[in-house]
Amino acid sequence: MSDNESVPPAGTPEAAALPEPARRIASGYAFTGPALDLGALLWDGRCLPGAPVRIPLSVLNRHGLVAGATGTGKTKTLQLMAEQLSARGVPVFLADVKGDLSGIARPGQDGDRVRRRAGEVGQEWTPAGFPAEFYALGGLGHGIPVRASVTSFGPLLLAKVLGLNRTQEQSLALIFHYADGKGLELVDLKDLRAVTAFLASDEGRAELKTVGGLSSATAGVILRSLTAFEAQGMADFFGEPEFDTADLLRTAPDGRGVVSVLELPAVQDKPLLFSTFLMWLLADLFHDLPEAGDPDQPKLVFFFDEAHLLFDDASKAFLESVTQTVRLIRSKGVGVFFVTQTPKDVPGDVLAQLGNRIQHALRAFTPDDHKALRATVRTFPESAYDLEELLTGLGTGEAVVTVLGETGAPTPVAATRLRAPESLMGPVDTAGLDEAVRRSPLHGRYAQAVDRESAYERLSAARPAQTAPAPAPTSRQRPGEEPSLVEQVVNSGVFRSLARSVGTQLGREITRSLFGTARRRR
Repeated sequence: MSDNESVPPAGTPEAAALPEPARRIASGYAFTGPALDLGALLWDGRCLPGAPVRIPLSVLNRHGLVAGATGTGKTKTLQLMAEQLSARGVPVFLADVKGDLSGIARPGQDGDRVRRRAGEVGQEWTPAGFPAEFYALGGLGHGIPVRASVTSFGPLLLAKVLGLNRTQEQSLALIFHYADGKGLELVDLKDLRAVTAFLASDEGRAELKTVGGLSSATAGVILRSLTAFEAQGMADFFGEPEFDTADLLRTAPDGRGVVSVLELPAVQDKPLLFSTFLMWLLADLFHDLPEAGDPDQPKLVFFFDEAHLLFDDASKAFLESVTQTVRLIRSKGVGVFFVTQTPKDVPGDVLAQLGNRIQHALRAFTPDDHKALRATVRTFPESAYDLEELLTGLGTGEAVVTVLGETGAPTPVAATRLRAPESLMGPVDTAGLDEAVRRSPLHGRYAQAVDRESAYERLSAARPAQTAPAPAPTSRQRPGEEPSLVEQVVNSGVFRSLARSVGTQLGREITRSLFGTARRRR
């Protein structure tokens, strides 16, 4: 990890020992400024510890891709990079899908395999743990609860989670627009259900005459999607206290960057939810951070795991927002690394912005695998390697690397044997994880959910007093059946008074940007 490590100077015995093609590749990684050490060059079946492969700290806000088949070492690559970033004072965000990144908080275990790998790549391996915070979506799992208000989350991201089509997505955006303008705050899912039900009513449709219409069929689809979503246990992810993404930018008292680990094993069966929440975190960071230009080192490096889930079946508007976020957040000093199996999982417009590439092995067992392999090879610069053969023959903990140099030009493609992480390569036990969460200074701020007055409560206040006669059953309501929320509100004696007061109050239109997410005042 020393800044002085580089390719041996020309004319020295170390440089003379490198084959000529390897020396040309290694010269592309002879950076003068601070850099992360990834590993050592592989050439002709040999690992060359005198030819380190590195990535400059100053280009990490140019984003990157870590790709490879399952079991090829992507997770350890994230851990290796996160350790070195933390050591240099850069905060890191890690999405821990499988639950084996929590070990970054504990020193690694010495052993023959670690020592052998360190010797092969010229690494002085020392066990070390790093400052870490552990989070969990909605508190489901082991971690500080991370929640977002529905208003802040925005219609595009929520439409993606709910699986709505383009028309339904536009209708949802109209609902958000109305709620924003009328001061009906959407904090949790029951708020959104209440407003949607209101706007699907005759009185609600009248409210929307000046901004468009909402068909009862589309409103019904949105309501059913919300009901199914809540039935899957998703309500806890939306609400308050809302997570402040500024907490991802912290450093420890000793100056090291805090590694924020979002523990996701408890929601592995809800991949679309967590991938969309990750995008919300990025969009929220973009809203709040000032312009930074091209700093000497990033303010935060964000590792976005299972990235393909974000792009599957995404609408055009959604993809455009992802692309714009990735392009613009670079100037805020944030680097984003997408983690997935093959580059083809990432749309071309996004892939074009990822200047740093770490490609682990690919498998080619089927015709589709061969097609993906050829497509991956075409995304790399011209190389001295036979990349099709190389990518299928890499071992665990080996990768093909090309990054941006200090001048912004791509480095030569380098087959690399990666260093061993110095922290624990495995999960922290549950008791240790829970203890770390309880000791966190953030625990008291986020642990307890708060349900304050918002749209649902305002609409509920318009219900008739419990002593008043129950409204007559509608044509869709059988005798003895509990009236629906729409019927309870619309049939209320004070409903029109509420609607008039909401309609005539000074609207609190929320400023929305990428994904329709709300800009919040901290």
